Amino acid sequence: MPITLENPNGNRCSNAVTRVLHRLGGVQFDIDLPNKKVCIDSEHSVDTLLETLKKTGKNASYLGEKSAQ
Repeated sequence: MPITLENPNGNRCSNAVTRVLHRLGGVQFDIDLPNKKVCIDSEHSVDTLLETLKKTGKNASYLGEKSAQ
């Protein structure tokens, strides 16, 4: 699921995203800083992932359509 990050600032942001997602567990992800995106493969809900990414101090938003749960 593609998620965009607001104003990522290089390795510092990448390290923060990596840290919070590893702490959450159960995720595989790819960080694309030039395009301000994180592509995540996870069984966690979109809301859980967005809340987790907010811990980096950056706003995050989901680029896809949320499925009804």
